[in-house]
Formats: sequence, C-alpha cells, structure tokens
Amino acid sequence: MSITANTRRTLGEPTGYSLPLSPSGTSAMLTPPPWHFSGNVIMVDYRVDPDAAAAFLPPGLDPGADPGAAAAVFAEWQWCSDSGAELSDPQRCQFGEFLIMLACEFQGAPMVRCPYAWVDAAVPMVRGWVQGMPKQFGAIHQTRPIPLGRAGSPIAAGSRFAAGLSTFGRRMVEADVALTSRAAQPPLLHTLPMAHTRMAPAWLPGESPSATLVASEVTGVEFSEVCQGDARLRWFAEPGDDLDTLAPLEVGTGYVFSYAETLVGGRPLVAETTR
Repeated sequence: MSITANTRRTLGEPTGYSLPLSPSGTSAMLTPPPWHFSGNVIMVDYRVDPDAAAAFLPPGLDPGADPGAAAAVFAEWQWCSDSGAELSDPQRCQFGEFLIMLACEFQGAPMVRCPYAWVDAAVPMVRGWVQGMPKQFGAIHQTRPIPLGRAGSPIAAGSRFAAGLSTFGRRMVEADVALTSRAAQPPLLHTLPMAHTRMAPAWLPGESPSATLVASEVTGVEFSEVCQGDARLRWFAEPGDDLDTLAPLEVGTGYVFSYAETLVGGRPLVAETTR
C-alpha cells in the first residue's frame, strides 16, 4: 500500500533532535541539550612544539601567551539529559574519553583547542560531532578513585593513578601520576572554554564544505579537591603521523580530580567560512 501525501500528514513527519528520525522523535540517537556530566579525571600538563601546535589552529585562533602549553586528559564519565532517565541504564550513561588540549586565544581571550579526542561509545562520539569536537573510537582505561582497601586509590597524597588509550589494538598514549600534595587550584587548561570547528563535508554535487568556529557553553562547573604530583606521559603515535607532532617535549605536573559540568550548547566565534 502506498502512502499518499495526505496519509503522511496524518501520521506526522519523521522528526528528532538527531538521526534516526521517527514519527515520535524518540528514536533519535541524541537527546537535545542540556547534557549533564560527572566524572573522574586524570590530567597531565606537558609542552609541545609551538610550531606544531600552531599548525592545528584554524583561522581565528592564535597560540596566545603560552604557545606550546598542552595537556593530555583521561576521563571516565557518567552523563544524563535533564530528565535523568539515562542514569537507570549504566551501559547508556557511562563512557571513557581521552583528549588533547592545546592552549590558544581568540581575540586575546584564553581558550583551549582539542585537535584529537577518543571515546569508547557511539553516543558521545556523535554528540562530539554535533559540537565540532573531533571524537573517534578508542579503548580508554584508567585507575578509578576508590578510598578503601589495598587495591583502592583515594585522591590523596601517596596514591598512584594510571591511564591508557589504544586504537585498533595499538597503544597510543599512556600516563602515570604519583600524587604528592593537594593543588592550590584546578589545572588552568581545564578551566578554559573550548574552541571547536563544526564541519560539514561536501556531499551534494557542486556543494562546498563548510567550517564554523564555535565555543562550547557550560554551566554548573564543579571541581572536587584536586591533587597533584609527578607524572609520566608516553606517546606511541607512528612517526610521520600528524598526532606524532604533538608528542611531549617536556612533561609537567599530573592531576587527579572529580569534575562536573552541564553543556548547554555552543556559540559562534567567527562567521562561517569555507575551505
């Protein structure tokens, strides 16, 4: 039986915040923002070649006052929409993430740029593409802060934390942090707004790709007590790979903390450009 235009109007047009579209819209992979995140973070500050970092900055972003400042960030997240419905399904609301942060500026305002990111679940990957965050699939593992027992690691001096990223069965990045003291304040790069590029590749005949520079808008930012210590950061990217150009030249302080934020949307930083 064919569906006429009148029948389609009666049934309603397929809808949803994201694909897949459906009559009710509830089949969409993503819920609309706001999205709430709570998680545990292992972060290592490091230095990268300033010229290599600058090569990852699109027009509109500058290296800023501290060119070459970078961070490797591992996190295990729990997330939910405003309804909180996802929290009843741990397989749905939990994921691991690794990302690289590069210090930069937009019109003199300090920001960070994320040139690479990996997650271990489909929903956060697609959600990242909506934001303009370059998420890929990877396997992320990290020490969990547990305050009890010989196998536990409280976020306190004397504890050790480790984390690793692998993709396609290959090690990519590993980090170790031996906590020594409480930090006076959260690590700087984790407090700055993030600048992303929302990409729309060419698909239709004669169409040009578009790239829009945007910033993420967050509210409800919370940090637990932050502990710091000595860190190691190991890079296993293939020589000649663009990722290899962001390998550490110098490793700084490592941090462990819990963190929460609400991602409410984005704002444009520059007018849309094509390239």
